[in-house]
Amino acid sequence: MLTLPIELMNVITVFAPLFTKPAREHVKLLIAGAILSPGKRTMTSAWRVMGRGQKKDFQRFHRVLNRAVWSTLKASRLVLGLLVSCFVPEGPVVVGVDDTLERRRGGRRAAKGIDRDPVCSSKGYFVKASGLRWLCGMVLTEISGAGCARALPILTVLCPSERFYQQKGRSHQTLLDRAWRDRTADQL
Repeated sequence: MLTLPIELMNVITVFAPLFTKPAREHVKLLIAGAILSPGKRTMTSAWRVMGRGQKKDFQRFHRVLNRAVWSTLKASRLVLGLLVSCFVPEGPVVVGVDDTLERRRGGRRAAKGIDRDPVCSSKGYFVKASGLRWLCGMVLTEISGAGCARALPILTVLCPSERFYQQKGRSHQTLLDRAWRDRTADQL
């Protein structure tokens, strides 16, 4: 049984309802390992820094996130509650929405589309790029000492291409439609 500092346990217990009891112990290890691991914070480095890298059942720790049944919408609601209580205890909560393009290659990416590349394009120069489009919702807040507003992410959702929706026999949703639907469906 892993014993963590009380400050960290207070944050982890907020997310306890999302996981089953056996998965909670793995989540505690994963969070502690993510904090302690140097360099890139991958699941493998988190498990290794916690001394789990030499175990024979090492691969089953990866199932905490990809096979455990938990709701990302419920998790985002909990993250939103933590961020609001820490950074915006009083006053209006400002939520921003931004999209990003994840450049991916390969035929197995069904939701991949060809979209305007916001990094390489300018007002007079249009560049297309192939990849997955993600929509991210963030709490915009002024952090004391930083001197400017910061965007703290609460939820990221995949926004498939128009061709993907046509193949599935569904109507296409624009980024604005998707942002509005997810906001109203979750009642953030």
